[in-house]
Amino acid sequence: MAGSSDDRHNVLACASLPGRGGARQPEPESGKMKLASLEAIAKALHDANVPYLIAGGVAVNAHGYGRLTQDLDLVIRLAPDVVNRAFAALAGLGYAPRIPVTAEGFGDPEQRRRWMEEKGMLVLPFYSDRHRETPIDLFVNEPFDFDEEYRHAVREEIAPGIPARILRLSTLLKLKQDAGRPQDLADIDELRRLHGGDADA
Repeated sequence: MAGSSDDRHNVLACASLPGRGGARQPEPESGKMKLASLEAIAKALHDANVPYLIAGGVAVNAHGYGRLTQDLDLVIRLAPDVVNRAFAALAGLGYAPRIPVTAEGFGDPEQRRRWMEEKGMLVLPFYSDRHRETPIDLFVNEPFDFDEEYRHAVREEIAPGIPARILRLSTLLKLKQDAGRPQDLADIDELRRLHGGDADA
């Protein structure tokens, strides 16, 4: 994936699909995620030494299929110290969970298991008044071998000196196949059309 400014803007061709985290926040004002917000998030997580992977619609855009998406899906390594750093980094940008969850609670694997099993919770949604166009959905689990995917992720410099890691295509397709919603299936069709036999490699 090329690293030009135009390519980075293509990654952000985004807004207004329903999220997965419950009741919706006010609609994004501009109708598009802002490049500056994505850069700020990537820089904050990078500076805080938070290993993360971009998934969801932004990853779909990064792999070549430009479509609207409402939020930024992130998978982080769910070690308690990483969770604490991630919450602090996002708080520095004005982000807070939309439901009353602390970093300590989110860092507890038993608590996350109960959320998933009892509430069907897949992501923890974050919202910031300073970055209204770019809400974040933080995965409640690591739906793959995180270290393996981190090694094989697509590494993109979103801004000079600010790297981001985007989930590799084959794993993104598997996540979408497992989710099985109409938008996920449409994404799979388009990405396989674009990438052909390389899509599942």
